Amino acid sequence: MAGDNNDRMLFATALAQRGGELGMQYFRQLETLTIESKGHQDLVSEADRNVETFIRQELAAQYPEDGVIGEEHAALVGGSGYTWVIDPIDGTANFLRGIPAWTVVIACVKDGVTVVGVIHEPSTGETFYGRRGGGAFLNNRAIKTSPTTSLTQGSVGTGFSNRREARNIANLIDLLLQEGGVFFRNASGALMLAYVASGRLLAYVEEHMNAWDCLAGMLLVEEAGGLVVTPDPKTVLEEGTLVIAGGKGVFDKVHALCKQAFSL
Repeated sequence: MAGDNNDRMLFATALAQRGGELGMQYFRQLETLTIESKGHQDLVSEADRNVETFIRQELAAQYPEDGVIGEEHAALVGGSGYTWVIDPIDGTANFLRGIPAWTVVIACVKDGVTVVGVIHEPSTGETFYGRRGGGAFLNNRAIKTSPTTSLTQGSVGTGFSNRREARNIANLIDLLLQEGGVFFRNASGALMLAYVASGRLLAYVEEHMNAWDCLAGMLLVEEAGGLVVTPDPKTVLEEGTLVIAGGKGVFDKVHALCKQAFSL
């Protein structure tokens, strides 16, 4: 099992980087892109669709029995028990506005449990990756979550979900500021989770995320020594999940603030 997952991790890491190269070709010529709106603050471009198509084609060639779930195209059911979960461009709003904070995200799930996670940021050339039981890495260097026990010693990443009450995240930020903390948001939830795994952020919170945005990053946080609210394996792929992830020293405090802000 570990060997299989290591092969999948290596393949997914290289594939995310290749997908990122394709994304960068579009990023360098944004004025030519066709852009659509899927709803409030929810944009999609031909770059999203074409990068996902490329990743799906490569996965189908390498692992034809695996299922695939992506943000932009219909789900494909497989027979192997493995399902790839992909977001071709997480941070599309950034991407389309020329802000270089967007990522290619690839996770692999076995029986509802994430076993491989890759988050590649093409603009910086940083690739965060790991497999369950194998640790988390950034460009071949092992990474760890922050060891601090105080919210005053760094920033907590916050995301906004238009599928939940908008006031809730404002409540959380208010509570966090009262604790002497500070919030950080770059509009790419996957990238902020990668920053938690690498110790750059103390924690990350979003009241609801889709599976393709969060599964890879949550695995990386766990493999980097942090804690997460474990998603329900029976529903996470279809319905998404609450995301609270952080270093062990601050996780309980952040979790308590979320319970208060989100009325959990």
